Amino acid sequence: MQKRNDFLTKINHMNQKHIWILLPLITLACVSVGPRFAAGEELDDATKARIAKAEAGAQTVDVSHYPKEIQENYQIFSEKCTQCHKLSRPINSDYALPSEWERYVKRMMHKPGSGIDSDSGKKIYEFLVYDSSIRKKSLVDAKLEKASPDERKSDEDKIKEIHQKYDSK
Repeated sequence: MQKRNDFLTKINHMNQKHIWILLPLITLACVSVGPRFAAGEELDDATKARIAKAEAGAQTVDVSHYPKEIQENYQIFSEKCTQCHKLSRPINSDYALPSEWERYVKRMMHKPGSGIDSDSGKKIYEFLVYDSSIRKKSLVDAKLEKASPDERKSDEDKIKEIHQKYDSK
């Protein structure tokens, strides 16, 4: 019985040694793989091309004619969104409807290191919806035309709500 206990003690000790050897290697593997996925290596070619096209476009939006609070929301958008990608990506993307921006902003909020809390996320969302309804009006109209009646009404109501909130000030 004593021999069996000695044997189990040795195995246990060996396992502990191996854990301390393997743990740094596993950590290193996770750290080195993470940035590659964050950089978009898992994206298909069509998505990569769409991102490259968007990033090659305008780098900023002239918000000087927008309401003051929307201009402030643009500053938050500029600060937060450039933590992970070029600002030109969302500015020139083919997203235009509130439902699209809602999904996009929520996805970005959950990215590690984005620094986008719910208050900032709401302001970014409201800027993007407001901006799209003006700067991308023809795209908004084309997408609304193709949407189901329920989706169209929901997106139109959200656009109207944001304009009422900011245009009246």
